[in-house]
Amino acid sequence: MPAKTTKQSENVNNPYGYSDMEWAAQLDPAYAAARAEVRHLSVGEEGVLSVKVKELVMIGVLASRGLQYGVAAHMRRAIDYSATKEEWFEAIKAAAVPRGGVAYSVGVRALQALEQDRAFPPTSPPPSATRRRDKATKR
Repeated sequence: MPAKTTKQSENVNNPYGYSDMEWAAQLDPAYAAARAEVRHLSVGEEGVLSVKVKELVMIGVLASRGLQYGVAAHMRRAIDYSATKEEWFEAIKAAAVPRGGVAYSVGVRALQALEQDRAFPPTSPPPSATRRRDKATKR
């Protein structure tokens, strides 16, 4: 498993801060550059979808595969693009539908770790359970 990072990488060729990718880039700089271009085309700022939405998609895929280190790295990048804790939790819940407990538990652990690191700005309290029940019964 790649080494954990605590800070988003400033390296455009390794925006998620994976130390193993930096090591591998030294072995084959041309391949690393090609991967960086594909990554830029896939999750860069160009395109119809925002970076935040692209990262929400990435977390669903990574959480469903049980890759907690990847989930946390993509959450950090999405925070830079204004993703909220609530948006991430909703993405985790959506990923849990097709993939079940693995996606949910991996996503929740990564989200909790980031909250403990104070990665998110303070938020208002969640809506009361009563309001959620009332909304559910109106369907």
